[in-house]
Amino acid sequence: MALELSLSVCHYDRTAAIFDGRAPVEGCDVIAVANSPEESFHRAFKFQEFDVTEISMSSYLLSLARGDSHYVAIPAFVSRLFRHSGIYIRTDRGIDTPQDLKGKIIGLPEYQMTANVWVRGMLEEEYGVKPADIKWRRGGLEEPGREERARISLPPEIDLQAVPSDRSISDMLEKGEIDGLLSARAPSCFLRSAPNVGRLFPDYPAAEEAYFKKTKLFPIMHAIGIRRSLTEKYPWLAVNVYKAFLKAKALCMQELAEIGHLHATLPWPVHAYDQARRIMGEDYWPYGAHENKLPLETLARYSFQQGLSVRQVPLDEMFAKPTYELTKI
Repeated sequence: MALELSLSVCHYDRTAAIFDGRAPVEGCDVIAVANSPEESFHRAFKFQEFDVTEISMSSYLLSLARGDSHYVAIPAFVSRLFRHSGIYIRTDRGIDTPQDLKGKIIGLPEYQMTANVWVRGMLEEEYGVKPADIKWRRGGLEEPGREERARISLPPEIDLQAVPSDRSISDMLEKGEIDGLLSARAPSCFLRSAPNVGRLFPDYPAAEEAYFKKTKLFPIMHAIGIRRSLTEKYPWLAVNVYKAFLKAKALCMQELAEIGHLHATLPWPVHAYDQARRIMGEDYWPYGAHENKLPLETLARYSFQQGLSVRQVPLDEMFAKPTYELTKI
C-alpha cells in the first residue's frame, strides 16, 4: 500500500513533472498543491500543514540552529536568484552606489527572509555596507501587518522597527517616507513607474553576471522540506522524494534545450539556456549538498553573522542524511 503524501510547491518548470506525474515519488501517492512560495512558507512554518513543502532556506536554518525544525530538508533547490534586482530606491535621494545606502531608511517585508540575508551579505562583502549602517523598517510589501515568519532576536546595533500597522512599504516608498526597500517581488509603485522610484542596479543582469564571475555564488533561496516525523518513520522517504525532484529538473532542462518546439513563451529561450551554461557551467542550477557547498556555507555564515541563527549550521547537518550520497552506477 502506497504512502499518501501532501505536497505544496510552486508550479515552476523544474517542478512541472511532479504535478503531471512524469516524476513520481516511488512508493507514494502524492497529492500536490501548487502554492506560491509565501503561501507554502506561511502554512509550513506556522501550522505544518503539508507532509512535503517548499521552504525558505533562511527560516529553515534559523529553526534548525535552535533545534525546533518540524521539517528536514532535501537538497533540491527549487528557487535560486541573484538579488541585485531586488534593491529599489528613491532616485531623488542621492543614492547612486551601494555605499550611498549608509544612513538611509530601507524597508523590507521580513528581515530574516532569504533574499534579504543574501543582499545584506553581498552589500557588506562587496561594498563595505554593514547591516548596522542602515535603518531598517519592516512591513508588508503591499498589505499592512506582515510579521516575521521565523522568530528572531537581533544584535542591539541593528535598528529594525515595524512600520505603522496600517501602512505598506511600497506605498511609503512611493510617498518618499523611506529611501528604498529590499524585496523579492517588485513593488507595485515600481511596476507602475511611480516618479522617483527605481532600481539601485538598473542593469542588474550585468551586475549579477559580474558578481557570479567574481564570487562563483548563485544564491539559493528555497529547498524542499519533509515532515521530520515521516523521515524518522520511513527512512527511505527522503531519497525517494529527492529523486523525484532530480528527475523533474532533468526533464525541465531537456525541454529548455529543445529548439524544435519552444517550451517557454519567449522568442529565444534556447539562446538564453546556452548563454547560462556558457557563463555558469553545464549544470548551472545544481541540486545536492556537496555540489552547493559554497553557497550553502555562505548563507549559513551570513545568517549567523547577521545575528539571525543562534549558531552557524554546518553543511553536514542541513539535510536528510541519506541524500548526501546517492547510489551511482
